[in-house]
Amino acid sequence: MHAVDREAATARLMRFLSIQGVTGQEKAIGETIVAALKEAGVAQRSIRFDKANKQIPLPTETGNLIVEIPGRGALRNAPRLMFMTHMDTVPLCAGAKPVIKGRKVVNSANTALGGDNRTGCAVLTTLAAELIQTKAAHPPLTLVYTVREESGLWGARFVDRGMLGEPGFAFNFDGRYANAVTIGAVGADRWEVEITGRASHAGGAPERGISATLILAEALADVRKGGWFGKVVKGKQAGTSNVGPVMGADGGPAGQATNVVTDYVKVKGESRSHDARFFKEITAAYKKAFADAAQRITNSEGKAGKARFTAQTDYFPFRLKEGLPVVKRAIEGVKSVGLAPDVRAANGGLDANWLVRHGIPTVTFGAGQVDPHTVDEWIDLDQFDNACRLAFALATME
Repeated sequence: MHAVDREAATARLMRFLSIQGVTGQEKAIGETIVAALKEAGVAQRSIRFDKANKQIPLPTETGNLIVEIPGRGALRNAPRLMFMTHMDTVPLCAGAKPVIKGRKVVNSANTALGGDNRTGCAVLTTLAAELIQTKAAHPPLTLVYTVREESGLWGARFVDRGMLGEPGFAFNFDGRYANAVTIGAVGADRWEVEITGRASHAGGAPERGISATLILAEALADVRKGGWFGKVVKGKQAGTSNVGPVMGADGGPAGQATNVVTDYVKVKGESRSHDARFFKEITAAYKKAFADAAQRITNSEGKAGKARFTAQTDYFPFRLKEGLPVVKRAIEGVKSVGLAPDVRAANGGLDANWLVRHGIPTVTFGAGQVDPHTVDEWIDLDQFDNACRLAFALATME
């Protein structure tokens, strides 16, 4: 079993954690990763950025970072493998101050830490460094560091597949436990509804108004009554849903004053399930509830409100068969570093959702993230070390 240089790997992790790079603002962390790769001996000609940011419908500073590492030794002509992770963090990580305490990395600031997914960035960069230093035999490799994973898996969706070198399958690092062999994940719709009512003086003539707030309230009451909110179980089908931001036209609070009937509310939400059809059913239930509520709420003149509902699929669910070569290699790799494989499916979206959609079977492992997206986040360095050892094993197995 190869012993990865833990001190160097942890130093890379701390270096990456210190660079701010919230979703859509990955330029600085991308440049830092490139510098670390070059320091490790990766040739400049092997390091490129694609133009996914030009296709993403949200402001994005840079494309996905794609690195090609030529094969070496007896495995140099073996089929290409791909390793991937994402560069961005959630906005809550802005201002993080990582500190090592024992076998943990904690945060001295009141923010999230950014282990999701600077741990993955450090794992992939350490893999490149270890392969170059040890001169171990390995197949041709492609390393991919995606952008905007946290805001909708956009980098993976629009990755330039022509730059990937046609890998047979891929390994993604994003999560807590290195022995977690994640072979499936949910799919999800992201939806929004614009509710239009009619403004009126709430004290002088409230009956002439049409309250967008009331339409929202009745629609959500109908959703809950129908069993479509939160954890959703309908027979053998299961999923989840949630209502997120509620805002006005300018992105601020809905409504302008207490003495004016609110005439506009914008609401965003999501629907998830491992069943591709069922999360669409959940979304349809929300659409119907808003439309029905808008028609029920009328003013003294008999005029009703309106609900304009739009939805898009963020990512599609998948479940890899355990007999696939990528899953077999994943399980063998976990065992080879002395861990017990835990084959599972995720209830959140992963870059793997889109890679599988692109025809590249992808298994995801953890890399030490604990309580990500919260101010209680920390990094388990033992699991991070396991992930580094696992990546090396997966890359060098015959």
